[in-house]
Amino acid sequence: MIALAWRQLRRDLKSGDIRILLAALALAVFAVTAVGFVTDRAERALAIEANRLLGGDAVVRGDAPIAGAVRAAAQARGLRMTETVELNSMIRVARDGAAPGDADSLRLGDLRALGPGFPLRGAFRVLDANKVEREANAIPARGTVWMSRAGVDTLGASIGDTVRLGDASLRLVALVAQEPDASLDYFNVAPKVFLNLADLAATGLVQEGSRVGYRLVVAGDAGAVERFVATAQPALGRGQRLETIGQARPEIRSALERAARFLGLAALVSVVLAAIAVAMAARRHSARHIEGAAVMRCLGASQRTLVGIHVGELLWMGVIASIVGVALAFAVQWVLGGWLARMLSLSIPAAGWLPAVQGLGVGLVVLLAFGTPPVLALRRVSALRVLRRDLDTTEPSAWLVAFAGLGGLAALLWWKAGSATLGVAMLVGIGATFLVLALLAWLLILAVRRLRPHLRGSLRYGLANVSRRAGISIAQVSALGLGLMALLLLTFVRTDLLDRWQLSLAQDAPNRFIINVQDDQVQPLRDFIATQGIAAPTLYPMVRGRLVAHNGQPVANAARNGDAPQDDDEMRARRRSEREFNLSSAAALRDDNKVVDGAFWKDGARVSAQFSVEEDFAASLGWKIGDRIAFDIAGQRLEAPITSLRSVEWESFRPNFFVIASPGALDGLPASHITAVSVPAQKTRFTADLVERFPNLSVIDVDAVLAQVRATGDQVSRVVQVVFWLSLAAGLLVLMAAISASQDERLLEGGVMRALGGSRRQLRLAQASEFAAIGLIAGLVAAIASSLLSGVIADRVFDLPWRPDWTLAAVGGALGMLAALAAGLFATRRVLDAPPSVTLRESQG
Repeated sequence: MIALAWRQLRRDLKSGDIRILLAALALAVFAVTAVGFVTDRAERALAIEANRLLGGDAVVRGDAPIAGAVRAAAQARGLRMTETVELNSMIRVARDGAAPGDADSLRLGDLRALGPGFPLRGAFRVLDANKVEREANAIPARGTVWMSRAGVDTLGASIGDTVRLGDASLRLVALVAQEPDASLDYFNVAPKVFLNLADLAATGLVQEGSRVGYRLVVAGDAGAVERFVATAQPALGRGQRLETIGQARPEIRSALERAARFLGLAALVSVVLAAIAVAMAARRHSARHIEGAAVMRCLGASQRTLVGIHVGELLWMGVIASIVGVALAFAVQWVLGGWLARMLSLSIPAAGWLPAVQGLGVGLVVLLAFGTPPVLALRRVSALRVLRRDLDTTEPSAWLVAFAGLGGLAALLWWKAGSATLGVAMLVGIGATFLVLALLAWLLILAVRRLRPHLRGSLRYGLANVSRRAGISIAQVSALGLGLMALLLLTFVRTDLLDRWQLSLAQDAPNRFIINVQDDQVQPLRDFIATQGIAAPTLYPMVRGRLVAHNGQPVANAARNGDAPQDDDEMRARRRSEREFNLSSAAALRDDNKVVDGAFWKDGARVSAQFSVEEDFAASLGWKIGDRIAFDIAGQRLEAPITSLRSVEWESFRPNFFVIASPGALDGLPASHITAVSVPAQKTRFTADLVERFPNLSVIDVDAVLAQVRATGDQVSRVVQVVFWLSLAAGLLVLMAAISASQDERLLEGGVMRALGGSRRQLRLAQASEFAAIGLIAGLVAAIASSLLSGVIADRVFDLPWRPDWTLAAVGGALGMLAALAAGLFATRRVLDAPPSVTLRESQG
C-alpha cells in the first residue's frame, strides 16, 4: 500500500489533481513556521536587549562569595562570567579648598566593585571632564572611580577630586549617567561609587561582620543560559537567589509578555487559516478520486486497501509539503532576520530548531485532522458509481469525522496559544462564528430560492449557483468568513495593541520619584514644583510594615528554620513575605488600576479597615478574597481582610503599591509620602535644587529604566508590525488556496454556459454576483465577530482598555467582501480563457 500510495501521488502530481492541496499545505506550514522563526528570534533578541538592565542574562546574588556548584555551572561552555561586590560605606570627597572635616563631603554611599568584563550585557553611559557623554563597555581603571550624577550632586564633588574609601584614596575620573543593572534596585538612592574589583582589598572595608553583597553574572546563548538556570537553581545555598529578566522590573516584564502574546496570536491565526485551506483542498481531492475509487471497488479492492492508499498518499504529500514549507520559511526568516537586526540596531540570535519541528508537526496534524476525513469517505464509494454518477458518497459517521476535525483544531489552538484564556477565546469565537455563518448562509439560500423567479440576466445565474449547491455554498461562506475573521482579528488586535501601548509609554511619563516627604512638607513641595513649571503632583501616603500573620496564623520564617525552598516561585514568595512592605491608602482607584475580583470601597465612604492587593502578588503568596492579613508597623498591629484584587498597569510609571488600605486605616501610623513627576530634560538643576531646599528628600531618577522600557516598546512594535504583515501575506495566500480548492463545479457550469453561447461578460457578472453574495455575508459576520473577539482578547489577554470601533469593523467587512470577490474571480479566471471543450473535459476527468 505504501508503494501504491507513492505511485498515486506521482500520478496526481503529474495530472495536477493534488497540486492545490499540496500548495495549500505547504503554504500553511510556511505561514506557521515563518511566524514561529521570526517570533522565536525576536523574543530572544528582545530578551537579550532587556537584559541590558541586568548587566547579563542571569545573576546570582549572595551574602557570601559564590562558589561550589553554582560557580562551576557558570564556567560551562557557551557562557561568559564576571562578578561584582556591593557594600555600604562612608564616602569622603576631598575637594580643593575644602576643610578635611567638611560634613558636606562625607555621606553614606553604595560601593560597587566591578570585575573584569562587566557588564556582559549593555553598557555604562559616562560623562568625562568635558561633560561629553560616551558609552563605556569597560570598568574603571585601577586607582580610579566613577560616581553617579546624583552622588556627585549630593557630595558636591567634581571630576578630578579624590574619593576616600576606607584606607584607599582613588581619583574620580567620570560621572555615570546610566548604569546597565539599575532596573532591579533603582530605589537604592544612596550616592554610588564604582571601582575596580582589584582595588577593593586596599580599602580594608571587607572585614568580619561586614554586610557585603556578592553578585555572579553570566551571559551567553539562550540554551547555555537555560542550562545554567536549571543547574544553579537547585544548587543555591542559604542567602543566595537567582535573578533573570523574568524577575526584573514589572514594566519590562509586561512589555515582553504582551509581545509574546501577540506573536502567539499571530501563530494561532496561521493555524486557523491552515486548517481552512487544507479542509477545502482535501474536499476537492476526495471528489476527484470518487470515480477511481469506484473502479477499484469493482476490481475487488477492500475498504481497508482504499483507506491505506489514500491516507498513505496524504502522508507522503504531508512530508513533502512540510519540508518545502519549512525550507521556504527558513529562507524568509533569514532575510527578515537581517533586516530586523538593522532596523532594531541589535543582534538577533540565529534561528532555533523548535519552530521547524512545530511547523512539521502542525503540517501533519492539520493534514490528518482536516485532510483525512474527506478522504476516508472514499471507502464508502459504491461500485455502482461507475455506471451511475448520481450516487453520492455518504459517510454514516460524518458527525464523528467533523468532531475529529474540530478536536484537531482545538488541540492545535491550545498548543499554539500558550495561554488558556487566549486558547478558549479563539475556540469559542471560531465556534460561534462558524454557527452564525452557516445559519446566515442557509437563510441566504432560502431567500435566493424565493427571489430566483423574479431575477433576470447574469444576476439570476450567479445567485442560482448559490442555491443550487447548498452544501458547497454553506462551506464556502463558513470557510471565507472564518478566514476573514482571523485576518481581521489580527488587524484589530494589532491596531489596539500598538495604539494603547504607545499611549501607555507617553513621553510625559514620570521620570523622577520623590520619597520621604513628611506631612509638613507636602504643601511646600507642591509650591516648589509649581515654581519649576512642572505639573502639580499627587502625593500618596506610605508606611513600612512587616507581614506577621495570615488568617490568624503567624508567618513562619522558613529560612530561619533551615527549610530550603522547593522552587523559584516558593523562593520569590518567601522573599516577599520576609521583607518589609510599602503600604498606602487610597479613597478611589486611578485609571491604571482595575479591580479583577471582589469589590473596592466606595470613594469618600468611611469603611472599616480593608486591603486591596495586586493580583499577581496575591497569587504568589497564596492570598485570596476574604483572607485576613496582619502587619507590624513600628510596633503597632494592623489587621484587615482582603476585599479586592487589582490589576496594575506598571507602564504608567506612577506610584503603585502591591497592598492598598482603605481610607483611615493608616491614620495615626508613622508615614511619609511619595510622588512622581515628569521633569523635562532641560531642567538639569531640578534634583540638586530640590535636595538643597528639602535635604531629607530622596529623588530617584528612573530615566534609564524609562528609556529602556520605551526602547523595548519601540522594538516590540516593529517586530509586531513585521510579524503582522508576514501573517497577513501568508494568510491571504492560504485563503486563496482555500477558495481555489472548491471551483471545479463552477468551472464545469462555466464551460456549459460558454458552450451554449454565453459571453465573457455574462459569465463574469454571474461569477461576480455569486462571490459578492458569499463575500457580503462572510465579510459582515467576520467584521462583527472579529471586533467582539478582539475586545475580549484585548481586555482579558493583553490587559488593555478596549472600545468598539464599528467604523473600522465596517471598513474591514467591506474589504473582506472585496477580497473574497477578487479571490473568487481570480480563481475562476480559467473558465474565460480556456476553450469550453477543454474545461468540460478536465471537469469530467
